[in-house]
Amino acid sequence: MNAFPVLPYTVDNGIVTLTLNRPDKRNALNQAMVKSLKAFLARAADDPAATVVVITGRGKDFCAGADLAELEQMVTLGQEENLEDALSLGELFIQIRRHPLPVIALVKGRALAGGCGLATACDIVIARDDAEFGYPEIHLGFVPAMVMAILRRKVPEVQAFELVTKGDRISAQEAKDIGIVTRVFPAFTHTENVKQYLQVFGQKSRAALIRTKKLLYDLDGMDFESGIRRGAEVNVEARMSEECRDGVRRFLEKSED
Repeated sequence: MNAFPVLPYTVDNGIVTLTLNRPDKRNALNQAMVKSLKAFLARAADDPAATVVVITGRGKDFCAGADLAELEQMVTLGQEENLEDALSLGELFIQIRRHPLPVIALVKGRALAGGCGLATACDIVIARDDAEFGYPEIHLGFVPAMVMAILRRKVPEVQAFELVTKGDRISAQEAKDIGIVTRVFPAFTHTENVKQYLQVFGQKSRAALIRTKKLLYDLDGMDFESGIRRGAEVNVEARMSEECRDGVRRFLEKSED
């Protein structure tokens, strides 16, 4: 058994990396891993050196889903215990969405069931071109229940329905075409492509990233006029910030060169 279900927290040039560390179990989600992810995400939220959070998996796969051995033990318990366990994973998904910083999933190998749910919960998903995605819970008589709240917001209804009722695996490119994946990079250039992609976020203003993510998700459920009003308020907050003033000043000075 690995001592750390998620490898210890690291931050480099603004990039926090959280690595799922159960490669012998294809990084299957268990209670300890979920708890560890929550703790590290909370730490990143308060870390002034952090501008983006990356979740990746050690070994061949991103995450193959829930730990079925642990799930089998859970179903022998009562409804309250099972609800508490299910809500723990749901709270992780909520924490990612409410996290002040962008959270990016780096997917290689398989992202299935709860692992696909974890990736889908992230703000951005970067996949290697040989990665596989899917919600195969239906084959076990199970339901990809909590992720549906996210899936319905990212994928057209007709495609979401097919994903969760057929339970087929889909390629990284198919996942990108329907809106689960943000970027697909070739396996042979993947490492360098990811490095370049993440560097951009590492150089961004932390305060601006926080305002941008919060506003985007706050608009969910707002009517049009309320959204415009809230946008104007954030516009004013941003333009009066020291980061924005410095950014505008640097731009104007560069334009004069």
